[in-house]
Amino acid sequence: MGKIAYVNGTYLNQNLAVISIEDRGFQFADAVYEVWSVFDGELADREGHLDRLTRSLGELSMAMPMSRAALLTVIYEVIRRNQIKEGLVYLQISRGQAPRDHVYKPDMKSSLVITAKSINRPVTESRALKGITAFTYPELRWGRCDIKTTGLLANCMGKTMSHQKGGGEVLFLDDKNQITEAGSSNAYMIDHNHQLITRPVTDNILAGITRSRVLALAPSLGLTLIERPFSYDEALKAKEVFITASTALIMPITAIDEQPIGNGESGLFTLGLRKLYLAAITKEINDRKDH
Repeated sequence: MGKIAYVNGTYLNQNLAVISIEDRGFQFADAVYEVWSVFDGELADREGHLDRLTRSLGELSMAMPMSRAALLTVIYEVIRRNQIKEGLVYLQISRGQAPRDHVYKPDMKSSLVITAKSINRPVTESRALKGITAFTYPELRWGRCDIKTTGLLANCMGKTMSHQKGGGEVLFLDDKNQITEAGSSNAYMIDHNHQLITRPVTDNILAGITRSRVLALAPSLGLTLIERPFSYDEALKAKEVFITASTALIMPITAIDEQPIGNGESGLFTLGLRKLYLAAITKEINDRKDH
């Protein structure tokens, strides 16, 4: 059976799924998206992602295509039809279809696309134990990265550069030589005083859902949370560097621009945070199933 997608009210084989060439998501990247991890057929951090989706739509004056309850029904049906136990769900809402014009009309009928795929969880766990390397790239993204839009060309350019050099992620550097974020994740460092440092959420930083979990869990490992910018040089001297995202969860960075971080291995604090995160998600999902 081929992959099944949901497109504007219809479930169909993903190879047959289409949108109009006049869809503003295609023409202008006038669209937002969300990605959930799926554990045992259940959405991780379900409400947090829905809240952020609602906020992104609101910031762009874009309509939610259906109620939250109806949206969850559709998402779980996509999971069921694709027989996903461990995987990812991708959801995209565009402003909708209209003749190409930079000016959009209010109250347009939005367009909704949902897909899902399985992942090999043991492989991702093995990757976390080994860690990944990262390369830096100039911060070229637009100034409202707090809105989770599909306008990701700068991210694609940076991640492709890193991939071509053998890296697993890119770290963006601003004009002050400070690390802002990674290509598809939030970035952090842990210094030798056991301070967990990450940028505060502003217009150019996405409020990561996994990020929120990590910041709440950090004190239980004896880490002091500091929300401030940190420089490239600080990161190179750090005890540990890592990223978080719904896809990567919590992933150690073992080298930046071919310079090892710490001893060049996955850090114990980072792996401890990953273990705590997985335990918290498992409990959330089990509690949801019990009710």
